[in-house]
Amino acid sequence: MRGVAPAQFPPPVDPPQEFIGPPTDAEDERIEVGIAIVGGGPAGLACAIRLTQLLEHEPELTEKLGEVPVAVIEKGKTPGAHLLSGANMRPSAMRELFPDMDESEWPVLWKVEKDAVYLLTKKQALPLKPMPPNFRNHGNYVVSIAQLGRWLGEKAEEAGVYILPETTADKLLVEDRIVVGVRTGDKGRDRDGQPLSNFEPGSDVVAKATVLAEGTLGHLTFAAQDYFDLHGDDPQRWELGVKEVWEVPKPLDRVIHTMGWPLRKSARWNEFGGSFIYPMGEDKVAIGFVAGLDNTDASFSVHDVLQEFKLHPFVKKILDGGKRVAWGAKTIPSGGYFAMPRKFAVPGMCIAGDAAGMVNIPELKGIHYAMHAGMYAAEAIVDALKQDSINYEAYDKRVRESMIVQDIYRSRNMRQPFEHGFFLGGAIASAMTITRGAFPNGHWRQEPDAAHPMVIDGAAKHYPAPDGKYTFDKLSSVFASGNATRDDAPNHIRIQRKVPLEVAQTWVSMCPAQVYEIPEEELEAAQNGHGDGTVDVQVVPSNCVQCGAITAKGGRLTPPEGGDGPLYTQV
Repeated sequence: MRGVAPAQFPPPVDPPQEFIGPPTDAEDERIEVGIAIVGGGPAGLACAIRLTQLLEHEPELTEKLGEVPVAVIEKGKTPGAHLLSGANMRPSAMRELFPDMDESEWPVLWKVEKDAVYLLTKKQALPLKPMPPNFRNHGNYVVSIAQLGRWLGEKAEEAGVYILPETTADKLLVEDRIVVGVRTGDKGRDRDGQPLSNFEPGSDVVAKATVLAEGTLGHLTFAAQDYFDLHGDDPQRWELGVKEVWEVPKPLDRVIHTMGWPLRKSARWNEFGGSFIYPMGEDKVAIGFVAGLDNTDASFSVHDVLQEFKLHPFVKKILDGGKRVAWGAKTIPSGGYFAMPRKFAVPGMCIAGDAAGMVNIPELKGIHYAMHAGMYAAEAIVDALKQDSINYEAYDKRVRESMIVQDIYRSRNMRQPFEHGFFLGGAIASAMTITRGAFPNGHWRQEPDAAHPMVIDGAAKHYPAPDGKYTFDKLSSVFASGNATRDDAPNHIRIQRKVPLEVAQTWVSMCPAQVYEIPEEELEAAQNGHGDGTVDVQVVPSNCVQCGAITAKGGRLTPPEGGDGPLYTQV
């Protein structure tokens, strides 16, 4: 069965031309800050806090940095509003950033003392013993990354960091190939881009150092990689995770991961992923499903896989008597070592965290890497600025010599084998785990997610209808995310609007928030073989929770108006 690759229909966008340029405001109208950090997540906020710690001992440099030595530009309503992860956090970065703070003061929900991994069939849950070493979490902490982001934001503000919430970074400011800051986005435009009565133009924010800590699928990071030729040897690829938080009557006493059902095992569909179920204190659990975006069935939907997963007898027993209280979705970079940028720094700029692909997919870890990277960036920037330099190559060197790159290098080829199916891929990945990446060796190449040809091949046949008790539709889930984007906001999603049915259906199914729709009469005509096989794609941008999946699979997500999108509080 021949398929159609979304990459054949690229979005109407030219990042280096649209998203990079010199400052345009008059010099006396520019906002001057010492160090501008784009993104109020773990990497950006750890960087900001570490900068304030270092600047306490550098009064001369602090004075040079001006009235606002450190600023964080955050597109959500507050730090944490757009953050979503599982999440099991290794404590190393928190201990380093807050050496005098007792761990009881951290915003954590559960210290992991028990783990379990299961292989699921349709009716059974078979425990894997001994447990695969990459799933061992003893001594780690279950956290809500949304809550961690808020807490880190409070600590940053207490330390003197200036946080600009509800502010997007639309353009990277570059002069003579030196990054000199960012331009913020306009506010108050209608769907057609026309100014409303409350219109506020964006501003040039100029800085001596800029840190891109935008998270997964960073808007400016993508543009910078194109402009400065920073792309790694392999293209980046992504997983999509959909997560729910449930209030439950019976506490869960262990961290649970599963593999197998409901994913199909054949290499034909290339369905890679698994689930997590984590305790969040005495009365809540986090439950989620993560799957690769390199799958090949245009009807595959991670949101609906999660709904199906919850009906498994093993899972349903955990949720029995409970109720869903939160939902969200986010992509996770999974390209690994060979997809990381060639450089993590250029003159005037550093890239940290998920934006730089700092995620260890086999171990489902990234938060502590992001925080460590943010701290390394802070240290390199202060050392350089003390010498009146904008060369931050020391940051690149520090990252490459750190646990971040060392850990990710060991798992450099573990994702690729699953393109050969669940069993063969699992056997090869197990050999890599046991030998810490030594065997099989070499460089296993990978393609972009959007390069995989898509066919409509039956995944949706198995998805349950929403019952409002255990299973839910996409629109009610968007409501549970706290999304309050106005209906007349400008469209921030770039796609080709006339595409083959297979590509359109990929976007419709993939999106967890029902942003993409095919007109019913066109869908019916294409399914019955009428016309040329193409359909129009309608976009509902106000539904978007900014998971980023569309960028991975053939479109391009650009920043919405500042403050739009989800308002995550528990995920």
